[in-house]
Amino acid sequence: MPDTGRGPLPVPGNVDALAPGLVRITSPNPGVMTGPGTNTYVVGTGDVAVVDPGPDDATHLRAVHDAVEGAGGRVRWVLVTHTHPDHAPGAARLAAISGAETIGFAARAGFMPDVRASDGWQLVAPTFRLTALHTPGHASDHLCWLLDEPRILLSGDHVMDAVTVVIAPPDGDMGAYLESLERVAAMDPPIDALAPGHGRLLGDPSTVIRAVVAHRLAREAIVVDALAAAGTADIDELVQAVYVDVSPQLFPIARLSLWAHLRKLVTDGSAVEVATSPVPTYTYRSAAVSAGAGRG
Repeated sequence: MPDTGRGPLPVPGNVDALAPGLVRITSPNPGVMTGPGTNTYVVGTGDVAVVDPGPDDATHLRAVHDAVEGAGGRVRWVLVTHTHPDHAPGAARLAAISGAETIGFAARAGFMPDVRASDGWQLVAPTFRLTALHTPGHASDHLCWLLDEPRILLSGDHVMDAVTVVIAPPDGDMGAYLESLERVAAMDPPIDALAPGHGRLLGDPSTVIRAVVAHRLAREAIVVDALAAAGTADIDELVQAVYVDVSPQLFPIARLSLWAHLRKLVTDGSAVEVATSPVPTYTYRSAAVSAGAGRG
């Protein structure tokens, strides 16, 4: 991936001003899946929105609340990009502390939004405007939030710094993910930067997104070659052939994205799922066979 990161590195507990009206406070939940931790963003001044409060960590949520109050503001809205456990569980506690309204795509995984935000929904406040972009793929309920000025996309787990996103079926969908990436890359006017759920602020968003798409398609080509060579294989067999560049310790994570690639190949007509239990198993379907399918 190209390194377009800029600004301070995320450090749990630090209050980082990234742009006028945009502050980042990173949650103390670093790990393999979360990098340095989940980024919580404070948007605006005065009456502010908090995006992705993170896990239900009382210390972190109190730090976010106190940082807003210390700057003379108050938390009026708590938004989430999606309901994975490192992004949304803190919403209820932060709302209780501050009296804020919670906003998200839908009720799910214990998150009960006061307001459901579909694609194009806007939060218009005195000092900012946020627009919801429904970007399924990593999760079916995933929203990115576009800050109008400066034009920064709070991308949650849609695009992250320096790493690729895990797409975990059945809720994760590789085809939907690639379509959502293309949508963001084609935005007009283009966005100025990405503020991801994990990692640094990213400049040159189009270059970053194009690199992510190219990486995914290159991996898909490897999956096709491995499945064609095997004829029929299950995920556990294929993960070793497809992810030769990955430590075996990470195979349980790679296995999820491999499954997502295979499900996309089924949708595209290049593979057939022949078994789901005990391990998902697939058969290669050649282009010639696929092209002839459905002919009378």
